[in-house]
Amino acid sequence: MANPAPGVAGADRSQGAPVHEAATEGGSQPEEKPAPRRKRRTAKSASRKRSPKTDVDKRSYVCSVRLNDDEKHRLTTAAAAARTSLPAFLARSALAAARDADHAAGAIAGERELISEMFAARRHLGHVGSNLNQVARAINSGDRPSDAHLDAMLAAVRRATDRVQTATDRLLERL
Repeated sequence: MANPAPGVAGADRSQGAPVHEAATEGGSQPEEKPAPRRKRRTAKSASRKRSPKTDVDKRSYVCSVRLNDDEKHRLTTAAAAARTSLPAFLARSALAAARDADHAAGAIAGERELISEMFAARRHLGHVGSNLNQVARAINSGDRPSDAHLDAMLAAVRRATDRVQTATDRLLERL
């Protein structure tokens, strides 16, 4: 028999596989030491900070909530600050509001009331502006409105601006 090529196992070969070595790809290699097996964890890890929830405490109901981009961003930021997930933050916030239902209902009603007041103040301001335009038209045509009418007009302008200012201040307090 001829001498084997350099780097090949020896002359004793069986179907191209060197003798005393694995004949299949990926099989065990006698020269290599087997990788140590990882131990299974039977006890709880020391890094776990809380115990798992019992079946009674697990949440099994899913509620869907629709949010716009701004609402989602604000809630996600708040959840991150509370170091919790968004669903957990929503559940905990809702439960906190439910503990004091009268206060939560008042806050929600207060927000609706504030929005209604802003629209009412806007309408009032529109009416006052219309009346002011009528007075200006009369003065430009040569008429002279009575002093009582002018005083009433200025008082209406002051009331309208005060109403808008009050509603705006209440809105800014909520933000």
